[in-house]
Amino acid sequence: MLIFAHPWLWFFLPLPYLVRLLPASSNKAQAVWVPFGARLQQAMASNPTQQVKSQFKWLTPILIWVCAVAALCRPQWIGDPVEKIIPTRDLLLLVDLSGSMDQEDFNNASGEKVDRLSAVKEIVGDFVIKRKGDRVGLVVFGDSPFLQAPFSTDLALSRRLLDESAVGMAGPRTALGDAIGLGIHLFDESNAPAKTIIALTDGNDTKSQVPPIEAARIAAQRDIRIHTVAIGDPGTVEEDKLDLDSLEQVAQNTNGQFYFAANREELEGIYHELDQVETRKIRTVSHRPKLDLFHLPLSLLICISLGSKWRITRFRREPVQIHRSLRVDPRTGQLLTTP
Repeated sequence: MLIFAHPWLWFFLPLPYLVRLLPASSNKAQAVWVPFGARLQQAMASNPTQQVKSQFKWLTPILIWVCAVAALCRPQWIGDPVEKIIPTRDLLLLVDLSGSMDQEDFNNASGEKVDRLSAVKEIVGDFVIKRKGDRVGLVVFGDSPFLQAPFSTDLALSRRLLDESAVGMAGPRTALGDAIGLGIHLFDESNAPAKTIIALTDGNDTKSQVPPIEAARIAAQRDIRIHTVAIGDPGTVEEDKLDLDSLEQVAQNTNGQFYFAANREELEGIYHELDQVETRKIRTVSHRPKLDLFHLPLSLLICISLGSKWRITRFRREPVQIHRSLRVDPRTGQLLTTP
């Protein structure tokens, strides 16, 4: 679609005509009266150069002025709309990679026995792919938390980095509180209206410098919601014992939900429910690219000017002999011409 960025400049189009309506100058030029004026005018009318000037007397200036005004109006071509999806939520996944995650008490999609982390990769990976419209990040933790995938709308990349994680790569113990603290720091540069953390662990926090409950209070002050997911055997003891009370309190302090899964089916149901709780809201903005076309009327203006100048110059280079001799009639005193 063609538009003009400054359409109000079209009002200058009749300006030359309005200037022409102004009163002429009162200065009168001196003239010489000759008795052969009519013949001289007739001879000039037969000059090809004058015919060309008369032919382009009005057309050329009008076209040049129209092209100049059109260029000043800045014509633009509006392209097809280009839509962009703006994320409305930053979602951070915390995944436990402590030594207890290698216990083979879960099943995969085929029903085979696999370790806990393998089952988590399948279920959480499918959950990530569904989060279109969100920016998803991934933090893995053991003895210390590490940023595995920064916030991104490239969900396939986030899932691939999740699949590349391995048990023990962050240390054998569990530092959930420090992982929440790292997540809070990552949200400092987030402008998303909704900020959510989903923390998954199968053991007790034994390594954090900041307790998970204290980290949750800080998250609540910054409007960050935390959902906690506990997996494994609640009957384990010592360091591998699940601290369900702490995980539940972390979720409550941030208006989140606490979940427990003892097998693959329950874990899959939890992430399906989380997908419903954290509803995806997609906001799109549309942009239509603009292409400036002011150079087209300017190019036409230059071509018209050069073309008219070339034609007049060509005729001027061909001298036309109107009369070869002049004499005066002795009887009438009139100017006579001899071809």
